[in-house]
Amino acid sequence: MSPSSSASAAAQGPAPRHHIVTAKVENKAGVLARVASLFSRRGFNIFSLAVAPTDEPRFSRITIVVDVESAPLEQIMKQLDKLINVVSITELAPDEAVEREMLLVTVGAGSSATDRVGLEALVREFEGSIVDEGPAQEEGGGAGGPVTVMLAGTPSRIDAFEDRVRPFGITELQRTGLVALPKLSPGTTTH
Repeated sequence: MSPSSSASAAAQGPAPRHHIVTAKVENKAGVLARVASLFSRRGFNIFSLAVAPTDEPRFSRITIVVDVESAPLEQIMKQLDKLINVVSITELAPDEAVEREMLLVTVGAGSSATDRVGLEALVREFEGSIVDEGPAQEEGGGAGGPVTVMLAGTPSRIDAFEDRVRPFGITELQRTGLVALPKLSPGTTTH
C-alpha cells in the first residue's frame, strides 16, 4: 500500500491495524530473504520492511509491518524464532513503540520568490531540512531550481507533509518504511 493510498483510506474510515515485528538477526547474506519469504509463504501482506545493522556490526535489526487482518501472528512468530540466524524477536503494539519513518522528496521550488519562501516555511514547520538544491530552471528571475527535502517523523506526520508539499510539484519521492523500538516508558506519548 502506497503512502498516498493509506492517506486516502484513512480519510474514508479507520486505518487498518498493523503488527510491528522487529527481529535481531545475524548480519549474513540470505537472512533477509529467508525472513521475508516466511511471511509471504503464509500470505501476510508486508506493508513496510526496513533493515540495517545495529550498534553491533555482526547483527542487523529487521522491522516488518504486517496487516493484522491477514492472519494471526502467533504461528509465524514461532516459525521465525526457529530460523537459525534469528537472535531475538519482538512484537510491538503501536502504543508501546516509538515509530519513525524518513522521507526524501524532490520538489520544484516554484517560479516565484513567494513560492520558494512558502516551501521553506513548510519545511521549517515540519522540522525538515533542504538537503540538496538544483540550478534554476528559468533564465531571468526564477526563484531557484528544484530542492530535495528530508523529513523524519511518524507516518501520519510524513503523510501530512506529503499532502502539503504536493502543490509544489513532486518530481521524486522515497520513504524508508517504518522503524520502531519499544518505548522506554510504556503508556507515555513520544516526541
